[in-house]
Amino acid sequence: QVQLVESGGGLVQPGGSLRLSCAASGLSGSIYVMGWYRQAPGKQRELVATIPNGGKPNYADSVKGRFTISRDDAKYTVDLQMNSLKSEDTAVYYCCARTSLLGHLYWGQGTQVIVSS
Repeated sequence: QVQLVESGGGLVQPGGSLRLSCAASGLSGSIYVMGWYRQAPGKQRELVATIPNGGKPNYADSVKGRFTISRDDAKYTVDLQMNSLKSEDTAVYYCCARTSLLGHLYWGQGTQVIVSS
């Protein structure tokens, strides 16, 4: 059974930093792409960042220069370093992973990030 478990969310002041981590289990071999999405109250889920196996990361314009995504294929983990956080970054952040180009997209349960003074 495939599971993605996020950690690292919480409350942070504007301008602060948080690091989200996601650990995948039940997978074997290489993972085609891993990433992070977020969903703010009353809004649709949106892309934050993705990182393909051996490829360059892709970021939403709203987080470029502030967020950094990284993955460790040996550990089946993907992290999201978030700096210079803004109130509009407040959302539930979801980790995801797709094992192949047309493979199933797996999701974590989400972790809450609140940016507020």
